[in-house]
Amino acid sequence: MFDIGFWELCLVGLVSLIVIGPEKLPKVARIAGFWVGKAKNMVASVKSEIKEELQEEEMRQMLNQHPTIDDFKKTIEETSDSFKQSTQSVKQSLEDKTKQTDE
Repeated sequence: MFDIGFWELCLVGLVSLIVIGPEKLPKVARIAGFWVGKAKNMVASVKSEIKEELQEEEMRQMLNQHPTIDDFKKTIEETSDSFKQSTQSVKQSLEDKTKQTDE
């Protein structure tokens, strides 16, 4: 990420050892590690929140693109009406045929 190599880390360690001193260096390193960990956790939580928001937006878009349940109900009702009309016409024609054969 920052492209820091081994020698750069050694140089930072040596300078911090000289500036801070060997007595305080472990405490400072612990505190720095604590804050770096907090920063990583914060970045991870922001990333997860952004990911959740993107997924929610994707779902909204998918729902807007696909027909709603009302459209399906309307289609089913139309199909049912058409089927009823077809069965009634078949029933009527069968009744007409049976009347013709009886006469």
